[in-house]
Amino acid sequence: MAHFGQSDDFRRDELIRIIEHSVEKLTLQELEALYYDMSTKNYINES
Repeated sequence: MAHFGQSDDFRRDELIRIIEHSVEKLTLQELEALYYDMSTKNYINES
């Protein structure tokens, strides 16, 4: 996946784009399940 010599910032931006594109295709139920999973793992903190 990552190309040789690729900066961490570039790779991070690339992964964010891939994830955003995938999330846009999820149904409401899938988004709710993902939200629940991420919030229980403390990846999402709404404060």
